Amino acid sequence: MRTNPTSLRLRLAVSAISLAAALLAGCSSTGRDDSSRWSPERLYSEAKEEAAAGNYEKAVKLYERLEGRAAGSVLAQQAQLERAYYLWKSGEKAQALSALERFIKLHPTSPALDYALYLQGLVNFNDNLGLLGNLASQDLSERDQQASRDSYQSFRQLTEQFPESQYSDDARVRMRYIVNSLASYEVHVARYYLRRGAYVAAASRAQQAVQEFQRSPSTEEALIILAQAYDKLGLVQLRDDAARVLKTNFPDASLDIDLSGRRKTPWWQLW
Repeated sequence: MRTNPTSLRLRLAVSAISLAAALLAGCSSTGRDDSSRWSPERLYSEAKEEAAAGNYEKAVKLYERLEGRAAGSVLAQQAQLERAYYLWKSGEKAQALSALERFIKLHPTSPALDYALYLQGLVNFNDNLGLLGNLASQDLSERDQQASRDSYQSFRQLTEQFPESQYSDDARVRMRYIVNSLASYEVHVARYYLRRGAYVAAASRAQQAVQEFQRSPSTEEALIILAQAYDKLGLVQLRDDAARVLKTNFPDASLDIDLSGRRKTPWWQLW
């Protein structure tokens, strides 16, 4: 019996399509995401394991899935916080802060709110400070200080709202550090203006440093700049007032200042 060529070609085409479909199905089955069938507890366990192994990106995805799967539970809150932490550890600062702001807004009565505030402060604090190895080569007071101010506000809210929190003592230490950083920044700017002959601007920034950060290590230099700026402006009475405050609080101080900005001891060596 002879086979119709057209019929044979049709059967071959159908077989090829069926084979391709089978191969695609096999690939789909092999690449299927098994985590879609995991319980919330297993998702959490797997996320912790990935994070411990340094696979932060994968851990973040699992925490995000867990947050949706366990919505409304304490476990979902934990997932949100740990996701924020590992976003930060993987260098995604903006996303970490966004996640924390969302947590704080959605869970104002959460038992973990103190940690959320602490982590929020920490993200901005470390972003401002950078690696400790860079301290010797770059004066941190020369950087944009908005991260410091944001960090301070988070730590302040933590210490005021949860004074007995296990994170509050460390937050207070960091707050003092930030205050000194902000004071040094104001003095840095004042010194810059004084060096360039912008005496009104120099006096303004130095006065701001004195008024806002009276107990910081930068107060002495701020008073020196203030006295020098007033002297250049011919404001004798104000100059003498600044000099008197300087001598009262810093008896060994000199009105001479190195306008290059070099210090014998870096301002950040406070502890």
